Amino acid sequence: MPSLFSSHRLGELTLPNRTVMAPMSRVRAAPGGLATPSMASYYAQRATAGLIVTEGVQPSLVGQSNPGTPGLHTDEQTDSWRQVTDAVHTSGGRIFAQLMHGGRISHPETTGLQPVGPSAVPGEGSVFTPSGPQPVPVPRALETHEVAEHVRSYADAARRAVEAGFDGVELHGANGYLISQFLSSNANLRTDRYGGSIAGRIRFAVEAAAATVDAVGAARTGIRLSPGGGIWGVVEDDAAELNTALLTELARLDLGYVHLEATAGEDVLLRLRETWPGTLIVSPSMPGGPRPAGMADAERWLELGADLIAFGRGFLANPDLVERLRSGLPLASADESTFYQGGDVGYLTYPTYRHAA
Repeated sequence: MPSLFSSHRLGELTLPNRTVMAPMSRVRAAPGGLATPSMASYYAQRATAGLIVTEGVQPSLVGQSNPGTPGLHTDEQTDSWRQVTDAVHTSGGRIFAQLMHGGRISHPETTGLQPVGPSAVPGEGSVFTPSGPQPVPVPRALETHEVAEHVRSYADAARRAVEAGFDGVELHGANGYLISQFLSSNANLRTDRYGGSIAGRIRFAVEAAAATVDAVGAARTGIRLSPGGGIWGVVEDDAAELNTALLTELARLDLGYVHLEATAGEDVLLRLRETWPGTLIVSPSMPGGPRPAGMADAERWLELGADLIAFGRGFLANPDLVERLRSGLPLASADESTFYQGGDVGYLTYPTYRHAA
């Protein structure tokens, strides 16, 4: 079994350890979806991770889910990210941009546009808007001829990401956002080639991945999935069969990695490990779960066949998480009240471990 602190080859990158900083929304972008100097410092502080995956980055305006999130669909946004990638690389790190199209999880107050989705079915819960939480609205169902535009948005954003200095991109196919909505058995009620059967429901994800591979190369392309996750009201009645079929098709594209959240039973995840021949990242902790992942979770999933282990809240509160895990040092807890409040408090203010004098 590999150690969490052994190296791993990912495409043309050699990761010095097997920790991944998981994508976490922090809503610290400047107006216009621009990356900031504080964002550069935040990611550079955590550059000892084997791989950093950024917060979700919208590939188009209509794809923006929340206020305060960064984009990769304008020249100004692309330019703004160079300070982030330069800072991470100067600090010895490697960084992928997560491309996140919110689909139906958005609001006209945020974008000025009606959200879109595979079908006119709203998500569950409330979404953040500039005026506060609002019920998730009913999206406009995409016409068949429009789907290709949203497939292309991932590829176009991936090109911009590489131009901005990112080492690659991760398609956000998890947690109830657009790709996840197409995979769903209750958010996707389409009767055209993008709906109905499992082959139809996985088509959008496969086309988005294929377009991104064509744009930036397979080794620079990963995808994150949450099998059976049920987030934002998305249901996958047939999670094992659906995700097995999806990974079978994605394997033909030779993606750099698949990133699975532990949102399904272990038997399902192990079946997917058997299906996927390439690098597998596992996030052992459920989104919003009772505790962050720790060393015991990492060792268990490495033993079960994962190649890399993603940590979310652990990296948020511990910029030196790798060294703390390596040395068995205590982990700091994150202050949830600062997750989305903006500013540098609770963002740049978590210190590295201070040894007693």
